[in-house]
Amino acid sequence: MGQVAIYCRVSTDDQSCSRQERDLRAFTKRAGHEIVAVLKETASGAKNDRPERNKVMALARARKIDAILVTELSRWGRSTQDLVQTLDDLHGWKVSVLAQTGLSFDLSTASGKLMRTIMAGLAEFERDLIRERVKSGLAAAQARGVKLGRQPGQRPSDKKAKRVLDMRNKEGLSYRLIGRNVGLSKNTVMDIVRRDAASRGV
Repeated sequence: MGQVAIYCRVSTDDQSCSRQERDLRAFTKRAGHEIVAVLKETASGAKNDRPERNKVMALARARKIDAILVTELSRWGRSTQDLVQTLDDLHGWKVSVLAQTGLSFDLSTASGKLMRTIMAGLAEFERDLIRERVKSGLAAAQARGVKLGRQPGQRPSDKKAKRVLDMRNKEGLSYRLIGRNVGLSKNTVMDIVRRDAASRGV
C-alpha cells in the first residue's frame, strides 16, 4: 500500500480522460493504494508542454507520492528517451511508474533495471535514426542547391544593422553606447560591425 498520483492523458479535445480515470481508480482500489492527486490533460504524444505531468513530477520530487499510475506507458512518455529520463529522475526520488497493463517500472528491482537498459538502447537507436535522417535530408537539400544555415537578413539584429553602422561609421559612437541606443548588447553591435567589414573586404 502506498500513496499514488493518477495521470491521464488524451491527444485531442474530442477525447475524454474519463475512462482512464475510472479504470485507474478501480485499479488503485484493488491494490489498496491511497490517491493523493488525479491529474488530467489533453496533449499530443510528442508535445513538450505538459503542465499536468509537470505537477506529477513535482509531487514525486517532493516525495509526496510513492508511485505514478497510468493506463499505459504511452500516456506518460513522449518518446523512449523521455521515458528513460523521467524514470531515472523518479528513481532518484524513490518513485515508480505503474501501468495498468501490469508493467511496473521500479528501478530498484532487477526487472526494472533490465527494462531501463533495454529502453536506453532503444532510445539511442531512435537518436541514431533521427541523426541519420537529418544528415540525409541536409545532403539531399544541398544537392538540390538549397542554401543551408542562417542567411543574411535572417538574424533579428539585422533589422537594426543599418542604424548600428550609421552610428558607428558616421557618428563614431562606442559599441556600448550604440547598443544602449538600439537595444542590443555590446557584443552584438561588435558582431554587426565585424560582419559589415568582412563583407567589404576591410
